[in-house]
Amino acid sequence: MKLGLVIYGSLETLSGGYLYDRKLIASLRALGDSVEIVSLPWRNYLAHLTDNLRFRLPSGLDLLIQDELNHPSLICANRRPHPYPIVGLVHHLRASEPHPAWLNRLYRAVERRYLESVDGFIFNSNTTRHVVHGLVGPGRPHLVANPPTDRFGKGPGERQVWARARHSGPLRAVFLGNVIPRKGLHTLLEALKLEKVDARLDVAGSLSVDPAYAQRMQNVVERAGLGSQVTFHDALAQKPLARLLRNSQVLAVPSAYEGFGIVYLEGMAFGLPAIGTTAGAAGEIIQDGQNGYLIPPGDAVSLAKRLQGLADERDLLARLSLNALKRYKDQPTWEQSAKRIRLFLMNLVDRA
Repeated sequence: MKLGLVIYGSLETLSGGYLYDRKLIASLRALGDSVEIVSLPWRNYLAHLTDNLRFRLPSGLDLLIQDELNHPSLICANRRPHPYPIVGLVHHLRASEPHPAWLNRLYRAVERRYLESVDGFIFNSNTTRHVVHGLVGPGRPHLVANPPTDRFGKGPGERQVWARARHSGPLRAVFLGNVIPRKGLHTLLEALKLEKVDARLDVAGSLSVDPAYAQRMQNVVERAGLGSQVTFHDALAQKPLARLLRNSQVLAVPSAYEGFGIVYLEGMAFGLPAIGTTAGAAGEIIQDGQNGYLIPPGDAVSLAKRLQGLADERDLLARLSLNALKRYKDQPTWEQSAKRIRLFLMNLVDRA
């Protein structure tokens, strides 16, 4: 098949969504398909809306995949007659993120227009599927294909995970993700301030995506006297990040919303219980009290209690750690997801 993929910026952008896109393109090419990358420049939301005045769909394709992140740029182009199917790859809707009510009404209206303009969907989770179907109905062909979770290769075994959990000293927590408001680092730092949790926190994520927020978080650490507890690593290469995860005991990413939450499974590959929130798809991965905990978004008090509970009860930490490792092993492989995606795309091309 001759395919295209529309994205903003570079395919090498560090995020779970772009990881999905990279792995998908690599898998399709490995299976013999050609994939053309169509990159639109990163700008602000209103500027992206003006792309509708000039952007035209590429020619000579059998099918075009569009990362739904690009939705404000593509509505008019999609609504013109096109000679091939268009598939929206939906990680999560912008309107699902926490914004002022008036702004989310705008996002919801624009996203609805975009979602109505495509011929089918690839969803990263059942949660995302449910949200999109709630907005535009279930009538279009669609597939739920979970993201890749195997980028670190083989993790620790059960004995190592058990022994690590039983290790005395402060609880070793890790936050993994770009340092942006949606990921909830401010809630995690507030939890450390509230209860003086006996924990050390490593923050592994880009400080340049939202530098103003990242600087505020570093200022919070300094003002609260948490400098001996919290270490900012910025974005780490794969090997040092794997070492950090291998030496941690719990993953805490109290995100305001996750369309899937690949980070929780990546932590579970190392036997790390995950602490996420009840918003979004984290509940598809985290079983509260079994392999981690789910707290309400922004609830620093509950988060502090969970962290301190794991610090105090190492048998509990060990049990959750082994369950986390098992949950990771039960996850379908990316190879299975990629083959299902390709079959779905081939069927759309054949029907067209």
